[in-house]
Amino acid sequence: TFGEFKLSAGGTSSYYFDGRIITLDPEAGYHVARAILPILRQCRAQAIAGPTLGADPIVASVSVVSHLEGNPVPGLIVRMEAKGHGGQRIIEGPLADLGENARVAVVDDACTSGSSLMHAIAAVEAAGHQVVKVITLLDRNEGGSDEIRRRGYDFVALLEANDQGEIRAVS
Repeated sequence: TFGEFKLSAGGTSSYYFDGRIITLDPEAGYHVARAILPILRQCRAQAIAGPTLGADPIVASVSVVSHLEGNPVPGLIVRMEAKGHGGQRIIEGPLADLGENARVAVVDDACTSGSSLMHAIAAVEAAGHQVVKVITLLDRNEGGSDEIRRRGYDFVALLEANDQGEIRAVS
């Protein structure tokens, strides 16, 4: 969508990419999961995690499709802060089933500054696990992916945008 948009990462943009329109569509969500699963297998990820709300449908689709394909990958959702009630967790999902030092891929629908992804990375690492891949549907090429790579993480995007909001598949 083109116009003037305030971004969650701060600042404004002349275009807005709403990944949930894609990932909450049954067919498109399936195809996103099918695109991500080979990446997870290649890095031997034992789970997929992502920040709520952008990653929720991605994590769920990947987890369900992985089960249907006979190689289940548990999904984890990272809250912005720990709940103040119940289990008071920052990470939801079958975390205890992973054991210690599990290999986890972190995913989000878009990367601008990378702050949501870095928050999820920090939560996964604080829980005692290793982040083996960082994945986004769209890299907006506004510094976030560069910062994630600078910090030593293996970053991959399925799509990337230029300054005008033109999106292309990453080869």
